[in-house]
Amino acid sequence: MSSALANHPAPEPPYRQLVRMTVLACQLAKESAGAAAEGIATGSSALLNSLRQREKELDKLDMEIDAGVTEAITQVSASEARELLACMKFMISLERIGDLLLSFATSAHAASGRLDPQDVRELTRMATVLEKMLTDVGDAFSTRDVKKAILRHIENPENIAHQASLQVIFMTQSLERAGDHAKNLAEEVCHFVSGHTVRHVLIAYDKPMEQMFIDWLRAKGGA
Repeated sequence: MSSALANHPAPEPPYRQLVRMTVLACQLAKESAGAAAEGIATGSSALLNSLRQREKELDKLDMEIDAGVTEAITQVSASEARELLACMKFMISLERIGDLLLSFATSAHAASGRLDPQDVRELTRMATVLEKMLTDVGDAFSTRDVKKAILRHIENPENIAHQASLQVIFMTQSLERAGDHAKNLAEEVCHFVSGHTVRHVLIAYDKPMEQMFIDWLRAKGGA
């Protein structure tokens, strides 16, 4: 092999590029949720305004992945095609999460200085839960960790009663819907890694959802 070839590794195949872009999109969505949590907690307009740029970046990745999957899917194996379809489905939900977080920021600006401290605490907690959910599904996707995806899919800590303020209701609904999308992403990881739905994967584990969740809570407590 010539030194020229040795110094220039083969370019990354389009399939791997699309997977890497999807992982990047997961990171962007997670950062958006983190910015929403810190922005509402501190009243930082700069952090809330940063959600608009991240939403634009998620839109751009959505278009690039949609076009890339259409071109690449006929040139890969069946298992790789399933992962590419997962990338496309991931981006649909991640792009929607970006929209919802931008809506959250818009409502936060509209209610600036008028939010009850209790509402601020609850909204901060919800946004933090969403950030953790997106961290987990991003890790599950990049490492093909079905167990982590199952646990994230069945966990449901974000149920919080709606408050009276109109802006708070809009913000709460945005975070709840974003959380639903994050749970859908966890289900998608289970499908593309195993080739089966969450229900069939749970049967393979031979434990009901409730028991798996209890076991996970116990493991967290022990840690």
